[in-house]
Amino acid sequence: MGREPKSLHGKVVAITGGARGIGKATATQLVRAGARVAIGDLDVELARATAQELGSSVTAYELDVTSRESVARFLDAVEADVGPLDVMINNAGIMPLGAFLDESDGSAERQLDINVHGVIFGMKEALPRMLARGHGHVVNLASVAGKGGFPHAATYCATKHAVIGVSEAVRQELKGTGIELTCILPAVVNTELGSGIEAGRAVKKLEPEEVAEAILGALREPKFEVFVPASTGTISKVMALLPRRGREAIAHWLKADQILVQRDHGQRAAYEARAARSEPDQNDESKPEELVA
Repeated sequence: MGREPKSLHGKVVAITGGARGIGKATATQLVRAGARVAIGDLDVELARATAQELGSSVTAYELDVTSRESVARFLDAVEADVGPLDVMINNAGIMPLGAFLDESDGSAERQLDINVHGVIFGMKEALPRMLARGHGHVVNLASVAGKGGFPHAATYCATKHAVIGVSEAVRQELKGTGIELTCILPAVVNTELGSGIEAGRAVKKLEPEEVAEAILGALREPKFEVFVPASTGTISKVMALLPRRGREAIAHWLKADQILVQRDHGQRAAYEARAARSEPDQNDESKPEELVA
C-alpha cells in the first residue's frame, strides 16, 4: 500500500518570483490547499498586489535572488511573520532569446545570476532551517531545456542544465535527513516569459496552472523529477537511448530545434526589453518577470 498523500494545510511555503505567472498560479493553488504562502519578488509592488488578491494567507516581500543576503532577509522575515519554513520553491528565472554570438555578456551574466545563483542561494538559505527541524521540501524550477540544447537559448539551456545537476547532487547529500528535493521540468508555458513561442509537434503550450498542479502533486507525493506534461519525460527517456544523429533527426521532425528560433519578436518585445534592462535598483517598469518557462 502506498503512502498517503501529504497534507499542505498549514504549511509555510516561500516562493521566489511569485508575483505572477507560474509563481502566482502556484501560490493560488497552495492557498486553496490551506497553505500559508510568502511570495518574494523583485517587483515588490506587484507582489503586494498579488498577495492582496489572493487573501490574508499570502504575504509579500521584496526579493533579489541574485543576492544571498536578500534571500536570507526574505526567509528571516517569512519565519518571523508566518512561521517555520516547510517548503521553498525556487521559481524565479529569466529567458532572453537570441543567437549565442549576438548575446551580450551582461545578458549571460544576468541569466546565470538569477537562474543558477538564485536557486543555489535559495537552497543554501532554506536547507539549514529545514535540517534543524528534520523535515522540509525544496522545489527547483528547471525546464525541459535542462535536458537538451535549443538554438537561440544557449545560455538559458546552460542554466537549466545547472539547476538539474546541482539538484541531483544536493539530493544525494540530503539522503536520510527527512528533506525532499524536487525538480520541475516544464515545456513551453503560456506566461509572458513564453510569449511569442509556439510548442512543437508533440507538446502543446502549457498554462501556468498546469505547472502549479504538478508542483502541488510533487509536494503531496514527493518525487525528484517531474516533467510537465508527463509525455515530455517519455520523449526525453527515448531520446537518451538514441545515438546523437537519431536524436537530432527526431528533434528536427518534432520542430524542437526551431521552437525558439521561429518566435514572434513583436509578441516578445516587451518581455525582452525588461529582461535586458533589469537591475534590482531600477524602477518597476524595467524589471523582468522572474519566472521559469
